Amino acid sequence: MRKFNVAVVGATGAVGEEFYELFEEHDFPIAKLVPLASSRSVGKTIECCGEEIKVKELTCEVFEEEEIDIAFFSAGGSVSAKFAQCAVDAGAVVIDNTSHFRMDRDVPLVVPEVNPKDIALWRERGIIANPNCSTIQMVQALKPLDDLYGIKRVDVCTYQATSGAGKKGMEELVQQMQDFFAFRLDESEHEAFAHQIALNVIPQVDVPQSNGFTKEEMKMVNETQKILHKEMEVAATCVRVPVLRSHSESITVTFEEGVDIDLNQVKEAFESFENLVVVDDLENSVYPMPVTATGTDQTYVGRIRKDLYRNNILHFWNVADQVRVGAATNALRIAQKWIELEGDI
Repeated sequence: MRKFNVAVVGATGAVGEEFYELFEEHDFPIAKLVPLASSRSVGKTIECCGEEIKVKELTCEVFEEEEIDIAFFSAGGSVSAKFAQCAVDAGAVVIDNTSHFRMDRDVPLVVPEVNPKDIALWRERGIIANPNCSTIQMVQALKPLDDLYGIKRVDVCTYQATSGAGKKGMEELVQQMQDFFAFRLDESEHEAFAHQIALNVIPQVDVPQSNGFTKEEMKMVNETQKILHKEMEVAATCVRVPVLRSHSESITVTFEEGVDIDLNQVKEAFESFENLVVVDDLENSVYPMPVTATGTDQTYVGRIRKDLYRNNILHFWNVADQVRVGAATNALRIAQKWIELEGDI
């Protein structure tokens, strides 16, 4: 198999660090790995595949100098806006984990289990966008349901871990919990979130929009429609919870009129879908939780039940490690599929 020169932009961030584990676990075909970050991180080292590799400064020139084939971007939208085109111009395919390109019409937005054929559209701009973490785990569960019955509407409430705000978010939760046990929580500062996150839930993720929803909530609406190629109704409420890692979602799906849901069919559809795992035994207190998902590459569904009043409405619970499934793992799967489809050219 051909091997590739791979760059990781945002090399020292939470998602960037996750890539190195995934490269080893999946035996990704790397000829040369080039970790890239701002000048502040130059000289640091990362460990991958038994090697210690020095972080290089992110510049436009480095992609051509290092002959990069695949560039993973996970350093924020402003960084992608400035440097992604440089990577494309140097001959690399860019797999971008920020929101910067997601809704561009000529940039495919991909969850490989859901819409792998869209990867072929990468030629338009040289860029493939990685969706929002909450969107990824949700559409993985929606796709088999839509194929089964035809979805009319989705209502979702997310319970998002602090790692969704990066290392600073996790560190803030840990520090506040330490302050709580030291009886000084009232002195604890908060910067990553608008309010104290320890022993609290915050019903706001990202900035408000003029329609009363937040930017995070509208990402879930718009990205779901783009990925599934369907103008279905979607409403989201996104909440930050005091969990270190792995997002949870309570999802209600309304199918077309006349559908009479068969729970056995639903569970079979979930179980046969790639990278989706059913964990559903309420009588024995068995269901997905953040501790179930953390450190894994699967999306878990449980608490699967019909609505009490309408036969065409389904409720279920969905959990995934958003640093992996919602970011690094999805990006890696995009790259693997790209190699399968286009890598020989």
